[in-house]
Amino acid sequence: MPHRAPQPTPEPTVLLTAEMVVDVAAAVAPAISPDGRLVAYGVVANGGKDGQPHGSIWVTAADGSTAPRRLTDGTARDLAPKWAPDSASLFFTSDREERGVAQLRRILPDGSEDITKALTSWRGGISDHYPLLDGSTVALLAEDEPTAEDERREAERDDAKVWGEHLPATRLRLLDVETGIVRTVDGLGGRHVVGLAQRPDGGPLAVLSWSTPELDPGVMTAELHLVDPGTATVHALGPVGIEAESPVWWNHDGIWHLAHLAMTPGHSVGALAVMDAVPPVTGPAVVEHRNLTVGMSVSPAELVQTAGGPPLALFADGLDTALYRLDPRSLRFHLLSSAPGALAGLTASRSGEALTVLGSTAYEPKNVYAGPTGGLLLRLSDTRPELRGICWGVQERLGYQASDGLQLDGLLILPAGRTRDEGPFPLVTMVNGGPYARYADAFALNAVDCGQWLATAGFAVFLPNPRGGSGHGHAFAATVAGAVGGDEWTDILSGINLLVEQGVAAPERLGISGWSHGGFMAAWAIGRTDRFKAAMIGAGISDWGMQAGTGDWGILDGALGGGTGWEGPGPHVHDRHSPISYASRISTPVLILHGEEDTNVPLGQAVHFHRALRHFGVEHEFVVYPREGHGLHERTHQLDSLRRIRAWYDRWL
Repeated sequence: MPHRAPQPTPEPTVLLTAEMVVDVAAAVAPAISPDGRLVAYGVVANGGKDGQPHGSIWVTAADGSTAPRRLTDGTARDLAPKWAPDSASLFFTSDREERGVAQLRRILPDGSEDITKALTSWRGGISDHYPLLDGSTVALLAEDEPTAEDERREAERDDAKVWGEHLPATRLRLLDVETGIVRTVDGLGGRHVVGLAQRPDGGPLAVLSWSTPELDPGVMTAELHLVDPGTATVHALGPVGIEAESPVWWNHDGIWHLAHLAMTPGHSVGALAVMDAVPPVTGPAVVEHRNLTVGMSVSPAELVQTAGGPPLALFADGLDTALYRLDPRSLRFHLLSSAPGALAGLTASRSGEALTVLGSTAYEPKNVYAGPTGGLLLRLSDTRPELRGICWGVQERLGYQASDGLQLDGLLILPAGRTRDEGPFPLVTMVNGGPYARYADAFALNAVDCGQWLATAGFAVFLPNPRGGSGHGHAFAATVAGAVGGDEWTDILSGINLLVEQGVAAPERLGISGWSHGGFMAAWAIGRTDRFKAAMIGAGISDWGMQAGTGDWGILDGALGGGTGWEGPGPHVHDRHSPISYASRISTPVLILHGEEDTNVPLGQAVHFHRALRHFGVEHEFVVYPREGHGLHERTHQLDSLRRIRAWYDRWL
């Protein structure tokens, strides 16, 4: 696995600018060929005003013997490369015909295939594709084609949205590559298909679907099906858990098993688990799933199928990432290797003996790695060499105890070019989102995760991993259910206190910030204490009752906050967990950033908090970014955010 990156250069040769943070080329979606010889991946270049980045397809030898070669010119959104079963060609999606509408294309690894024409005339946008083992069929997840009525309404600008119909469902289609003919699998009805995997012997497709494209209640109503790719016959296997994803087949002693990831059974808040079942040979049935990760102190993040053998899985393990393989006899996962930092996007060769992955360590951004399963991986891509001349803040791994004795971890980034002995420094605590996320010992530099951006301006940055996050098993993650702002807040406070005691953080110059759930925690913190002299709340939740009623995740947000507003006249548990309830206590200057079109955490959350702060005369600045959702995509908005955040902390800390 990738080794830990070396320490940053002691003397800067390049000055980090906001443009260098934003104008990036990032490797995405690596895919190793079934024969294990080649690796394809996408490279995404940051988008412009429309928020749509461009992408290109690259290919290289898995053993690093050839330099990466770009197959497409990057003038369109060319992404999601996937290999044909014979490893002879690549399928990928591209919007080169109509901006924002993905169609399927194919190219040879030497770049000689004509990609100017889509493989099908299907006019519904393709969200994902899966080349099937017969070599002539590709399963597509695609929306319905626009009807004459749709075109009439568009021409007349009749854009009234009927709720429940405003999000188009993605249905399973089967494309005949030679003829371009697309068949829709009608047996799934109107269900929204989110993932599939073909049995490695060329048998049925395991298909995951939701009742609706809406997150609430879509993730609550997931079902598993078997689909015959030849006849399109559908057999129902019954419901599966919340947030079900990544179906994979595996075989032991001639018996086919079907595993997938889902929320730990019986919980709506907690860690993902690997669930496994033996589906019937024929006919519909409700299958019973068993949890293969019970009691593990690490958290499964990705599950990958091989050619019938036991699946591979990536696990979040504290600040690190580990690769495991399922033991088919004990039905337990066994550790193969571990790496500091973050690994993601795992794909394996047909045999499962070679793999590719995106890896990032403390001072190296995500790049494509490949190598033998469980062995040392070789870096194949180098998307941001210009960053090597920058003196980064030293990133330290932290281990400390919570107030109740629980062992916690996190990261400390020192001001660039400074040592601990030169402290104390102004300290900004940046809380992760989710809450089921984490900080790995990896490199993160963007408009949201801007720790090194602040470190190059002289700030120390604390990146805590409090309860509720990934990397420490189910019980650790489930602690926040109905109790947000409880143990996770004291976990963060314990880390800050430690850094003050160690002389790293100046107690009179503390700031706190975060996006999404991290934004909630920043808003919560300034209502609990006046120790913070500045705060930044990005797309944060101020009222959990409102969030359960209006946010994308609905009642799952209600499970975090402790209830919903329709459970009687109150008093409500979620009011005790809402920062808005404590606005009268706030004296900390606050910067609020929010996307105008955010549906995950709607803009009303920020407006509500802004009005409360204005009512109580709290110094604050409220910035709304047009056209943005739950994050920032447009270049000018990302630049503005970076500069505004740093200026805010410069002013107050």
